[in-house]
This record gives sequence, C-alpha cells and structure tokens, in this order.
Amino acid sequence: MVSLDGSLSKIENRESTRSVVRYARVSAHKARPVLNQIRNKSVGRADEILAFSERSVSDVISGCLHSAVANAGNNNGIPQEELFVSECFADEGPTLKRFRPRARGRATSIFKRTCHLTVVVSRYSEEELEAFQSRVELRDERKNLVAETDLEDEPESKNKKARSLKEDSGEEDSGEEDSGEEDSGEEDSGE
Repeated sequence: MVSLDGSLSKIENRESTRSVVRYARVSAHKARPVLNQIRNKSVGRADEILAFSERSVSDVISGCLHSAVANAGNNNGIPQEELFVSECFADEGPTLKRFRPRARGRATSIFKRTCHLTVVVSRYSEEELEAFQSRVELRDERKNLVAETDLEDEPESKNKKARSLKEDSGEEDSGEEDSGEEDSGEEDSGE
C-alpha cells in the first residue's frame, strides 16, 4: 500500500500547476507556519484547514490555492479531487520602510514587509488514487456498519423507554391514590 503522507512532493514527473501571489502585504515569517499546515494535503483538506485558520494570511493563501486549482482545471483538465498541495513556500519580497517620530526629535524605522507566496498543486499517481479510494470505501463501510447497528438497537431502546414511562406513570397514579386515602382518613377522624 502506498503512503499518502510523507514523500508526495519528492516524486518527479508529476503533472503540476502553480500559482503565485506577489507582493502580498504580510511577512514571510507569518505565512510559513500556515503553509506548513497545508503541505502534502489534498486540495479539499487544505481548503478546510485554511477556512478554519484564525490567521489573516490564510485568506491570501486560500486565494492562491484556488487559483492554482483553477489553473490545473483549465490548463491541464485535472479534476480537483485528484490534486494535492505538493509545494508551497513564501519568499521575502521588498520591504517598505517608514519612519515614526519619537521623543526628543528622534525617528524609529518601521519595516512593512511583503512576501511572494507560491502554491504548487500536483496530481496524485494512479496507485495513490487507488489507495485513497480504498481508504474512503473502508470509512464508508464503517459508517454504514455503525448506522445499521444503531438502527437495530433503536426499537429495543424505544420499548425500554416506553416501559419505563408506563411504570413511572403507574407509580405516580398509585402515589396519588395513597395520598387520597390519607386525606379521606383525616377527614373521618376529624368528624
């Protein structure tokens, strides 16, 4: 069986497409941890990770990923389900230098850093696709098995609930009768 985790990007001769966002107004230092999370993940999984990421750079990276997927679909005719993020990296771009006035006539420098984001998506090999599909089929079989066992257990549990409700209501009725007898006994003794 083929491993889908470690060395996907190292295999050569893959159909791949890339997208580059240049001069993104975020530092490469802040973009790299997010890029590390999506590397070697399927495109769908990478999109989920970026959607739930709390970092602001994830929106820019998500746009770059969608552009790479669109390029693969339009230029090479590769469906999204067969793609994974084979490479992604952030290179430093030019730095905008600004100055902030400080006390005693001094000025401190502010560096507004930019970066160039690159996302490369590649097609899974046939072996990897088969392994991935067999994994999905196993997961679906497990879900169906769990759902079937839940359906088999459900009528019994409903009957148990119905019995317990009847018993509870029967006990309440008998409890009311007891209290009614006590009241009638008190009335008799009072006369």
